[in-house]
Amino acid sequence: MDLVDILFYVFAALTLGCGVLVIANPLSRNPVTSAMFLVLTIISMAGLFVLLHAFFLAAVQILVYAGAVIVLFLFVIMLLDLKAEARRKIKIYGLIAGLIAVGAILALFFKNLISTSPNGGSPPTIEGTTEALGKLLFTGYVLPFEVVSVLLLVAMIGVILLSRKKLE
Repeated sequence: MDLVDILFYVFAALTLGCGVLVIANPLSRNPVTSAMFLVLTIISMAGLFVLLHAFFLAAVQILVYAGAVIVLFLFVIMLLDLKAEARRKIKIYGLIAGLIAVGAILALFFKNLISTSPNGGSPPTIEGTTEALGKLLFTGYVLPFEVVSVLLLVAMIGVILLSRKKLE
């Protein structure tokens, strides 16, 4: 077993472990702690991208997701200021919907795992550069890119409006 294999298992274990701690953290019920475990999950996933020699994706993973999105999550968590009683209640419908979603994802995973052959052919080849990705994104996908940016803007305005105090 060489160093790359060992690093893969370390990053995979960190990703899975921190991902579980985002949802079911026995140490703390604080949502900020869950957001910090989400940061660790994203950083360990960036380590997996580095092992795949996808350095651009690793950098984007850290800059965009760990940097910007998690900060946005933390602002929302802190602005909403949930009471401890409201956080501890487990809604039965949400629990049932979550279990159904996890079951469906596991069923799809095992269906695809069974349908693939163990010697699935040649490994995928890596083609393209960051420049080609940028040209494709800004020429072929301009409308979806702009729709996502407007959607994020509307979401931020909605969070600001929902979190402001009533002036009476």
